[in-house]
Amino acid sequence: MGLGLMNKNAQLCILQNTIDSEGFSGRSVVVLENIRVFVEAKHGSERWANLAAFSEATDLFRFRRIPNIIVDTKHYIMFNGFKYDILSVEDVKGRNMYVEVLAKKVEASNG
Repeated sequence: MGLGLMNKNAQLCILQNTIDSEGFSGRSVVVLENIRVFVEAKHGSERWANLAAFSEATDLFRFRRIPNIIVDTKHYIMFNGFKYDILSVEDVKGRNMYVEVLAKKVEASNG
């Protein structure tokens, strides 16, 4: 996998609990890193057929491993203005170079 395929920009984010000056707690978005990703949407390919256990996953993201950050399911990805909850994280071929993430697109409900 070359860097030429990772030509889309995304953000790796996490929600963090914060306390304001008056003592009220809230949640704020913290952008951990801006990343370049390869994105593959769910479709009828052989690759997605093998991932049947993750039937709710809508997209697959691949990106370079980020030093000093361990990506897990607490994080989420912002891509093209949409939020993607991370369902699984895998080290590609066990080489500690690339990360493959299966994610579910979060759709806002009306009402």
